[in-house]
Amino acid sequence: MSYTALYRKFRPREFEDVRGQEHIVTTLKNQIKAGRIGHAYLFCGTRGTGKTTVAKIFAKAVNCESPRDGSPCGECPSCRSIAAGSSMDVVEIDAASNNGVNDVREIREEVAYSPTEGKYKVYIIDEAHMMSKEAFNALLKTLEEPPSYVIFILATTEAHVMPITILSRCQRYDFRRLTTDTIAERLEELLGKEQVEAEEKAIRYIAKAADGSMRDALSLTDQCIAFYLGEKLTYEHVLEVLGAVDTAVFGKMLRHILAGDVAGAISLLGEMMMQGREPGQFVLDFTWYLRNLLLLQSSDDMEDVLDISGDNLKQLKEEAALAEAGRLMRYIRIFSELSSQIRYAAQKRVLIEIALVKLCKPEMESDYGSLAERIRILEEKLEMGAFAQAGGAGRPEPAAGGAAHAPEGEPEETVKLPKAIPEDVRQAVKNWRPILGDLSGGLRNYLKPARLSLGGENQLLVVLEDEVAEAFANTEAHIQELKGAISGRIGKEVEVKIQLDRSGQPAGEAYVDLSKLINMEITMEDEEGI
Repeated sequence: MSYTALYRKFRPREFEDVRGQEHIVTTLKNQIKAGRIGHAYLFCGTRGTGKTTVAKIFAKAVNCESPRDGSPCGECPSCRSIAAGSSMDVVEIDAASNNGVNDVREIREEVAYSPTEGKYKVYIIDEAHMMSKEAFNALLKTLEEPPSYVIFILATTEAHVMPITILSRCQRYDFRRLTTDTIAERLEELLGKEQVEAEEKAIRYIAKAADGSMRDALSLTDQCIAFYLGEKLTYEHVLEVLGAVDTAVFGKMLRHILAGDVAGAISLLGEMMMQGREPGQFVLDFTWYLRNLLLLQSSDDMEDVLDISGDNLKQLKEEAALAEAGRLMRYIRIFSELSSQIRYAAQKRVLIEIALVKLCKPEMESDYGSLAERIRILEEKLEMGAFAQAGGAGRPEPAAGGAAHAPEGEPEETVKLPKAIPEDVRQAVKNWRPILGDLSGGLRNYLKPARLSLGGENQLLVVLEDEVAEAFANTEAHIQELKGAISGRIGKEVEVKIQLDRSGQPAGEAYVDLSKLINMEITMEDEEGI
């Protein structure tokens, strides 16, 4: 005998088995008991919340020979034939593939015939929003005044796209997302019937990952059981199968970000990817983690809202004290934008790396949150006296074309401005913004904070402060891409050298920022493209 998936095997067969939709079940049972059955119903809600299941139970209940408290008995010939899918009185239609006028015409012709076995002929139209405008118009009259023995049940996840003329003819029932507690309770019950031992923490993680869908929860559980067949289902097993990340890793990642440690954050991300963790799942879970930190900062009565264990709550409170609310809101904004971009991206890891660099380096962005973060960092450095050895506020600016002179008693600066800047290098610097706009997304973002200087006699020197950015950009393919963009803009080939900024190290070379000497072309179009 072939294996039956859990969500099919344990699909509710009577109203009492339906979980989380008591407001709908009670109403339908009362209608059946009172004989006040409508002719058209609209069941709407997110996937896996029980719309089609309740429709089938309702179809059995209205045709049941001996209903019990408004619920089908499940034993009479009518109930058995409907459950087996062999009843001529219950017609299921998939509107995704039967959405034309001809399909509706067939329905209009069939409703003229009375039920063969039961009292009612029930049409369950799944994914009803997929029907064409013409099909809806063809159904209008039949839906408004069907024969007394016909019931229409339209199930949809997108009721807002359906014509108002259809909505006004139906009794609407909104199916709610199921809570984590409801799903976890049902999973525990079903795993007991399947004789599968599982940790409570593992069950709750599956329930949370299901995002309010009982069908998704059962599918995920099926997947985990199959991977570790015959073994106890542990929290670590669930994380491995679903490609998720342990919450302890989020704390490490947060500390790297708060310290501005780009290399550490990228390295930790690399470790997770090597372990086979799913990039999209990491983005969603880390966003949820940051949200929990923000909620803990907002109020002292958030334990029930967060729905986490006592040990995790204690750790979360300690980590919530590490960052201000403004910083967390900026982090959440960046990762929320990332979650919408990463779904269809080919290079998911690169997008996450860029987001982590943004979190660690607020100077890469110019929005209000990033500016506030940069000011906070500067204030911290001032309090710690980080600029005490920088030469003081009264140091004169270097004159164009000459070396800067330090006040008496201080060593001379080693920065010397070039006597003459080659014309092709000058043009490349002047057109730097449009050149960046011609590059691919990843390379453009990494080169945005670069400083431009002169290397050799006729060489454009691109200086990067970040090791990750320098490693990414300083490859033969990316250098050739940059050279191609430059020649495409100025019509000349310019030699390019990319290197890491070592001016802050002992005996390090200081670089002249050519962008301060040359008026760069900045247009609104260029700014929007970068």
